[in-house]
Amino acid sequence: MDPMLTSYRVLDLGQFVAGPTCARVMAEMGAEVIKVELLPHGDRGRFSGLKPRGEGMENSSASTYFFQHNHTKKSLAIDYKSDEGRAILFRLIEKSDVLIENFAPGVMARYGLAYGELKRINPGLVMCSVSLAGQTGPLSKEPGFDYIGAAYAGFTAGIGESDRGPCQLPNALGDSVTGITAAMAVAFALLHREKTGEGQHIEASLVDSYFQTQEVNVPKIAMSGKKAVTQRSGSHHPDGGPTGNFRAGDGTYIAIMVMPYQWPQMVRVLGQPELTEDPRFKSPRDRRANKEALGGIIETWMSELGTRDAALDALRAERVPCAPVLSLDEAIVHPHLVERGTVRAVNDPLLGDFAVPGMPAKFSAYAAPSDPKAPLLGQDNDEVLSGILGMDEAEITALYDAGTILQDRLIGAKK
Repeated sequence: MDPMLTSYRVLDLGQFVAGPTCARVMAEMGAEVIKVELLPHGDRGRFSGLKPRGEGMENSSASTYFFQHNHTKKSLAIDYKSDEGRAILFRLIEKSDVLIENFAPGVMARYGLAYGELKRINPGLVMCSVSLAGQTGPLSKEPGFDYIGAAYAGFTAGIGESDRGPCQLPNALGDSVTGITAAMAVAFALLHREKTGEGQHIEASLVDSYFQTQEVNVPKIAMSGKKAVTQRSGSHHPDGGPTGNFRAGDGTYIAIMVMPYQWPQMVRVLGQPELTEDPRFKSPRDRRANKEALGGIIETWMSELGTRDAALDALRAERVPCAPVLSLDEAIVHPHLVERGTVRAVNDPLLGDFAVPGMPAKFSAYAAPSDPKAPLLGQDNDEVLSGILGMDEAEITALYDAGTILQDRLIGAKK
């Protein structure tokens, strides 16, 4: 089957993670994604992650960080702040279906690229703007990245020990969630366009995405006020369960999540039937109030078993939801993640062999590319300008000479 988004053209003006993730998902589904990189640096994500090793490679535009978020795209490196560069971008917008950007609100307008202007060029254009807090509202002008969105959405405040400050998230969870949310929204907008012929402007924000992850507490707090705000509880879930990360006898950890109806299974695993009548643990509310004591009982039992695997075997025998708390190096080689392509092995001619995350959704009628590649800065300049805009070699050479476009020197860019 042909890729599902074959024949769609996407212009990706994004940087770092959220915007590029949206575009990368569409690229993996078959869209022609042209990463439009603003000179002189291109996507600043090229400066993060591991770089190629070897003499003369220190200034290469290749990096593992850029590869992960931008493989399967083409790169057009252009100064679209200049009149000539912006005119070229307008011509590309006229011939494209989607434009994705994640500049701070107002930046696109300063470049003359506000949606109102682009809609006049291409009424069917779907434009997606990814930002910290949206294009309007009191926070819309605030600068910020992933962790700022988590703080505003009440997410960060719930992480950590009760007697210490909130923990710092180690991963840009919101960037990835927002990028995938944006890709979903763009697909919906394209479906709407198929029915009506109308394009539209989509907003996706880190704050909105993080707030969406508030599983159960928003209605409770809205009705009951501050007294319903859960307190940080470290390795134990605030609702008890028992749910949390528990230390095994060999010093490793096991994640256990017990729903109220599964409590009898946990009691059988522990081999302590008296816990069913213990007033500290009789109801879910009791177990929540005494989660530290219950955690101690569980960890004592695990210590007596000796190893993480022994405890996991016992828990699984009673169908108690559990998992080893894997370090990332363990997760990368886990047979399940490898078999399903959750971990994807890739090769780059400059960077070598490494792994990146695979597509988070699997389709019965289509498989994502098995050998994705990431472009160097400006690698596809000539192809894009000649193939889409019909420019000849002399016109393209003049653009290089004027500094309107450029390429990574490893490609042999024209001077």
